[in-house]
This record gives sequence, C-alpha cells and structure tokens, in this order.
Amino acid sequence: MPTRLYQAAPINTRRGKRPLLKDITIEDYEKFKPVASIEWRGKPLHFNVPTRIALWRVETFETKEPDTLEWISGFGPEEIFLDVGANLGMYTIAAASVGARVYAFEPAFFNYALLNKNIISNSFMDRVSAYCAALSDIQEWGALYLNEVLDGSGNHAFGEELDDHLQPKQSEYRQGSFSATLDGLIGSGTLPVPNHIKIDVDGFEHKVLGGAAKTLEDSALKSVLVEINTHLEEHRGLIHKLKDLGFSLSPEQVQAAIRKEGPFAGIGNHIFRR
Repeated sequence: MPTRLYQAAPINTRRGKRPLLKDITIEDYEKFKPVASIEWRGKPLHFNVPTRIALWRVETFETKEPDTLEWISGFGPEEIFLDVGANLGMYTIAAASVGARVYAFEPAFFNYALLNKNIISNSFMDRVSAYCAALSDIQEWGALYLNEVLDGSGNHAFGEELDDHLQPKQSEYRQGSFSATLDGLIGSGTLPVPNHIKIDVDGFEHKVLGGAAKTLEDSALKSVLVEINTHLEEHRGLIHKLKDLGFSLSPEQVQAAIRKEGPFAGIGNHIFRR
C-alpha cells in the first residue's frame, strides 16, 4: 500500500494530528522534480527549482546581475573560475557553459545539494568541482549561521552571528561547517591558481580576500568580481588593496551595479581587472 504524506509544519487540530495530504504518495513526490530551463548564448541551461526563491533566481538570471554575465561571457576555454558563494549555481553553470573549469564553494547544506543537482542536470560533472565549505581568512571548524532553511536562500554567515551589514543578528538555525583559505587550498595543491574569482558571501568578502594574499599577487589571476558594501570600512579597504596590487576598476560598471535604494542600497559588484 502506498505511503501517504502528512503536512510537515505543525498544525493545531482538535486531536493534535497533522492533516493528511490526500492523494499524494511518496512515489508521487519523488517523481515531481520541477526544473526550469533557459537559453543563454544559444545554449540551454537547466536548474532544479524546488522553491519560489530558486525559481526567482532563474527568472531574473539575465536581469539581476547583467555585469556578472557579461564578465563570465568573456572567459576563455579551459580558464579556471572560482565561484565563492555559489548558492544553487547560476554563475557556476553559466561559466561551465562557456568552457571554463569551475571550482564552486557553497557551505549551506541545502544549497550545496541543489548546486550538485544542477551540475548533474547540465552534465557538467567533468567541468565543475563543488565543495560544501566556506572560504575565509582562517582554516577552522565552526558554525554556519543560517538565515533560513530554504533552497536558494542567502545571507548565511560562517563563524559569527552577523547580517550582511556585519551587525549582530540571532539565527534560529545553524549547522556545522568548515572554512579554508584560498592560499592554503592552492598551496596544498587542492586547487589550481584561478584566472577569475567571484566572491559574493553577504558581507564577509573581506575575510575571503584576507585568506588569499598570495593568490592575489599571482599574475595568472586576471580578474576578481567582489560584491562590495560601500557602507563598510572593511569593504572600502578592499578597493584600495586591489588597486595597489595592479587591478583596475571601471567607474561606469560600478555605478551601474550599485543599488540605489532599498535594503541593499550602496551594495554592488565591483569587477577588478589586471
């Protein structure tokens, strides 16, 4: 006899039972795997979309960060791309589709699972390596404080209960996690020196770059995309640091990327090139 499903969230009923989701079986649920497909640069890209936020990320793929896609479209075949804060893998998959070799880092357990599903759905297993870990300025075991437990969600924080403005924020959920430094991973031979790096880790970008001092000096590194919060001194310092290392910025790109209003006002991608 097929096993029927019950609603997972607690529901107040006279007998204290959770209501039966009629006509839905485990077998039905396992068959229902929503996938959204889009075309980019003449190629189909496929993404598993189990939640509304995951679907939103696909629906806004070409409009949310057009500068990121333009940047990725310029990658050469077989160039090494490091995606730090990969989430469900929108830019990981895009980079793999133009021929780059990708190393993706996503510490949140549910996003990491979804990232791997998307790698498999696009048959990029031989082109993408994904790691369920954070990158930071220290190698350590610690806690990942989760903003929410929802596939495709963001604003999670490793090691400290802080929001994306580095202000204290209590988290209802957390998981065990691990952080590594980029210099350590490259020094050990775990990763090759990347040609391009994207860093979007909701306020902790300065820590990722703090663990990449040697990597940033390597001439093989051609460009770095960093989401900068211009309200944070730690982030403003990154601009000077990268310029001192020989990277340049396009004022027009930065001005177009910076959000002008809302909760993310003053935050936007900065693409550094050398």
